[in-house]
Amino acid sequence: MGMSDSAATTVEARPARREEPERQLFRGAQSLDSVTDKISRIVEGPPPRWWWPAFGFSLSLLGSGVFAAAYLISTGVGVWGLNQPVGWAFDITNFVFWVGIGHAGTLISAILLLFRQKWRTSINRFAEAMTLFAVACAGIFPLIHVGRVWMMWFLAPVPNSNAIWQNFRSPLLWDVFAVSTYALVSLMFWYLGLIPDLATIRDRSRSRLRRIIYGLLAIGWRGSANHWRHYETAVYFLAALSTPLVLSVHTVVSFDFAVSVIPGWHATVFPPYFVAGAIFSGFAMVLTLMIPCRQLYGLQDLVTARHLDMMSRVMLATSLMVGYAYGIEFFTAWYSGNLYEQYVFTNRALGSYGWAFWIMVVCNVLVPQTLWNRKLRVNPWALFTVSVLVNVGMWFERFVIIVTSLHRDFLPSSWGMFVPTWVDVVQLIGSFGLFFTLLLLFLRFLPIIAMFEVKTVLPNSQHLPAANEDAPSGGQTQTPDPQQVIGLLARFPTAATLTEAVSTLRQQGYRRMEAFSPFPIHGLSRKLGLGRSPLPPLVFAAGVLGLLLPLGGILYLNVVEYPLITAGKPYAAVQPIAPILFEVMILLAALATVGGLLMLTGLPYYGHPLLKMDAFRRVSSDGFFLLLDARDERFDLAETKLALDAVGALQPRPVEAEQ
Repeated sequence: MGMSDSAATTVEARPARREEPERQLFRGAQSLDSVTDKISRIVEGPPPRWWWPAFGFSLSLLGSGVFAAAYLISTGVGVWGLNQPVGWAFDITNFVFWVGIGHAGTLISAILLLFRQKWRTSINRFAEAMTLFAVACAGIFPLIHVGRVWMMWFLAPVPNSNAIWQNFRSPLLWDVFAVSTYALVSLMFWYLGLIPDLATIRDRSRSRLRRIIYGLLAIGWRGSANHWRHYETAVYFLAALSTPLVLSVHTVVSFDFAVSVIPGWHATVFPPYFVAGAIFSGFAMVLTLMIPCRQLYGLQDLVTARHLDMMSRVMLATSLMVGYAYGIEFFTAWYSGNLYEQYVFTNRALGSYGWAFWIMVVCNVLVPQTLWNRKLRVNPWALFTVSVLVNVGMWFERFVIIVTSLHRDFLPSSWGMFVPTWVDVVQLIGSFGLFFTLLLLFLRFLPIIAMFEVKTVLPNSQHLPAANEDAPSGGQTQTPDPQQVIGLLARFPTAATLTEAVSTLRQQGYRRMEAFSPFPIHGLSRKLGLGRSPLPPLVFAAGVLGLLLPLGGILYLNVVEYPLITAGKPYAAVQPIAPILFEVMILLAALATVGGLLMLTGLPYYGHPLLKMDAFRRVSSDGFFLLLDARDERFDLAETKLALDAVGALQPRPVEAEQ
């Protein structure tokens, strides 16, 4: 979604350094045009032969899950294998598993962006999409777990028909705010990153229907310097907002367990342990899906051994954190001297579900240790095997935490065993069907790699047009009506020549001009005389509002409207509602970021004359353009054309207003 600081990164040509293959971000000679063509062809061409069978299979899995959910809703949750004392089992296991899977996308997009990690650019779009699909799968299970799905609106922050408000001090309600905010912010982050690439697909489309559809989705994006300066600010703000958000979501999920008094759950290590586990499982799922797609779509030149190596290192580091958490749980249980805690952990390893515990340990702790070997880290299929086993192990981790902590209650008379029914199993399968159905649709209709971001980190992002590339396009050879001309549009061969032309023309007295490029060129907006984006104060104000509104509302409810004693807490206690305050603050700030971006850029705007020009359609792929506005005091059609010719412009063209 965002841009690397190196970006633009390429105002001057730099010779590519010769590096070892596993240190390279690209393989072979890559140009702006080759990157655009390689990624766009996946969307533009017919689906590969394997796509339809895969889509049909995933739809069948989804259909089985829908059938099981309909059967459960019509019959009741008794069709699950739940019992006393195991009131949570497959449903919450699957919820926590899918929420964890969704962490990798935001981590790769936001945190690595803030740390200026170039290797994220070829994999972030894929990971972001996976985040949304995983959160959608996660949301199913709390929905059907309530049993009476039609009463789900009781979770919304409104009073029900009995004038009873929700308990805002409950971690279960914190979950509603955390996961909902995470889903919405991730969706905004993902779509914001898609806009420049949707414009690329729009401009390359030969079908009128495709051009209309992608044109609507691209909201009139033109790649102007004014667009890019607000866009970069918005992306970095969303990254800064998403970074604490991604850490908070699984922290809040862990509170579902950690704030209870159940042995095996009541532990302060749960928040960091859950966050590390979520990142671990998320990166494993990205690799599980990315490696086959890389092979099937022939993307080895863009997703290189360097990307696999870096993701392997993150997975290895988080595996060590997870293994440490496993050990510290046993240590604290022993050190506490609490017989109940000691029994729970002894029972985990040696009891009836000991087989699940040891699958968890082998897959999550032992198998990833193979990644210390450098050759295995860059071997796609060895890494694929490790990532699949990690996914299996992380599902069993959630199962072990939930079921083994519940099936032996404080009294032996309350002991029981959980055995999943066919409904439990089919709903799990159905969630994978939903995930793969959404993934396959994404692969088919949207660019799976962020083209404009990849271009910002190319060793040499200069583009020299072919001889016939800038021949006048059809319909523009007639002498224009001077009264209808709104400006002169000229193309430049490189980002460097465009930047130099802007400086020269500004020195000559031209003030009204706009530059267009396929990626942000740092420093260009300053040369155009554009100031800093006014987004920061707007986002700050929205964040403050997002903090004060829920604070005042919830305190009013807890103190005046619906006072509720919860574990002896004071009515006006702020600490128990802090997670909700944080989530709403992030949500409103993110909404202000996107809304402010649209307002400042004047988007959506579908009627700009440039969008009608065939020549201008190269801007989203590999073109660098400059538009001199006819309203400029120095503008004269003939003289301005000569001035453009003097600074190296290629085929200046008049732009006429719409009739």
